[in-house]
Amino acid sequence: MTDWITTPIDAGIVRGALELERTERGLLPHRLPTWVRQRFPDERLLSAESQPSGVRLAFRTGATAVELDVLPTKTVYQGLPARPDSVYDLLVDGRPAGRAVAEGGNVRTVDMAAQTSVVTPGPSATLRFDGLPGEPKDVEIWLPHDETTELVALRTDAPVEPVPDRGRRVWLHHGSSISHGSAATHPTATWPALAAARGGVELVNLGLGGNALLDPFVARAMGDVPADLISVKIGINVVNTDLMRRRAFAPAVHGFLDTLRDRHPTTPLLVVSPVFCPLQENTPGPLMPDFKENRLSFRALGDPSDPTRLTLTVIRDELARITAQRAADDANLHYLDGLALYGEPDFADVPLPDGLHPDDGGHRRIGERFAERVFGPGGPFAAAEG
Repeated sequence: MTDWITTPIDAGIVRGALELERTERGLLPHRLPTWVRQRFPDERLLSAESQPSGVRLAFRTGATAVELDVLPTKTVYQGLPARPDSVYDLLVDGRPAGRAVAEGGNVRTVDMAAQTSVVTPGPSATLRFDGLPGEPKDVEIWLPHDETTELVALRTDAPVEPVPDRGRRVWLHHGSSISHGSAATHPTATWPALAAARGGVELVNLGLGGNALLDPFVARAMGDVPADLISVKIGINVVNTDLMRRRAFAPAVHGFLDTLRDRHPTTPLLVVSPVFCPLQENTPGPLMPDFKENRLSFRALGDPSDPTRLTLTVIRDELARITAQRAADDANLHYLDGLALYGEPDFADVPLPDGLHPDDGGHRRIGERFAERVFGPGGPFAAAEG
């Protein structure tokens, strides 16, 4: 019989979350703070920010067995087949060491056409990882990037302590569902997680599915995060929601960057334009879900002849112009064309299964190229020599 040691779960061993909410069952990691959620309680935003993309438990221990009790909230889309259970990734000293899924949990049923949802309560689950090496080691449990997860209890068969500060830089990233990790099969397969591992940095991922919309409160929340490196991937959600016209876009970008610079005046800041998406390269939004043969795809409904409307091509031109203008007075501001991460030739080689989101192969390609161009030698986030 295992002699379990229960360790309180707190901010000392949870990384990648901006806030931990105490619930009746345990702790709920949030990627946006309370004041944002209270001021703008939009259901889609609240769902996205509570899905813990990039959030992980990190601790040092000699344990050979680890148990984690969780209460997941699984999402089911009305009219579509049930999605597979989301995955928890175990890393030992930075290397993959196991995976698990949590059965049971709450079920959130979403009607995408009506933009409504209903939650049915369910039971918590226990994850177990055993057969681990008995010597002291760094252990990370990455929570599902696409499944709201309450942390209930952590048990090990040896004492746990926080991982000591290794001097790794903190990379704060904001983007759309692609940055959030949509269509990736497990949490360390999202492109930001892959890029962070290659870059040797600590990730704080504010990729918010459907909600990279230049919201001022997101910029302010990012400004409150201690970060050594910041990137913002802008454009696809602005187009596919048909949120604004050309006249509004440039001032919104300037305002977002101004807020970041008010809080982080000299931090290396990278603006990334959209990756290739044939649906919206030259066709404005709105983008609507399209259900065919029990499969989800999308179609763009905007008028390509309207010169006031935004497309991905227009947004790339605008972001290149804006960052070049600002960089004349800001040596730490940089620009990366998203087509360098995933362009038209990549779509032919590693297509987007639903026409919008990359699969694991696409995430891997984007993450590797981002790491090479941004964290690699000569890149804007390259580590200082010596």
